[in-house]
Amino acid sequence: MKELIVISRLLEYPAADLVENRQEITAVIGQSSRLAVADIAQLQTFLDGLLTRDLLDIQADYSELFDRGRATSLLLFEHVHGESRDRGQAMVDLLDQYRRAGLELDTLELPDHLPVYLEYLAQLPEQDARSGLQDIAPILALLSARLHQRESQYAVLLDILLSLADSKLDSEQVQQQIADEARDDTPAALDAVWEEEQVKFFAEQGCGDSPVSAHQRRFAGAVAPQYLNLTDGGQR
Repeated sequence: MKELIVISRLLEYPAADLVENRQEITAVIGQSSRLAVADIAQLQTFLDGLLTRDLLDIQADYSELFDRGRATSLLLFEHVHGESRDRGQAMVDLLDQYRRAGLELDTLELPDHLPVYLEYLAQLPEQDARSGLQDIAPILALLSARLHQRESQYAVLLDILLSLADSKLDSEQVQQQIADEARDDTPAALDAVWEEEQVKFFAEQGCGDSPVSAHQRRFAGAVAPQYLNLTDGGQR
């Protein structure tokens, strides 16, 4: 599914080659038989709006959106496992899944980075790719809802992924569920997180605690809820 490669590229940290590949991306979007007419128009609008701006401004906005706090993180397991030990095993399992498909990561990104996962799905038969999207549909809906809440144009990319997954999940319904959710990207929230880490580090240093473990816990309870509960089996 070439559409997944396009969306993967658009969800990556913006680079100069995005401009260089504009015509190819536009061609894939325009020739797609899997995307609804409205989705094609939205994707083209997104691309046009993105590339009319200065690259440094695009990069700054991207970092502000996806790298501050955890609510809009593009690391899939962030929204399932947080900092639990289960996350490490999930990473190993996902890497094995990639290797069984004949793929080896040649990037510095973690295997659960959404653009990387989309690249993997794009190599699979269409039905398997849709099934893979359905597996992460609750996370996509959550991300979409939070991006809509921030009035970000990137929300359209998550909505289109939900459409390609044939998911019944409604991001508008999720928006209602998170309406009272505390944001973790505000200056006050970020200050609280780092102050908490500093206090814990100095308070527990004499108890044999390491800087690494203190760092891993720095977000614990800072802003909630941040993670998605998938135990109800409602992915599909």
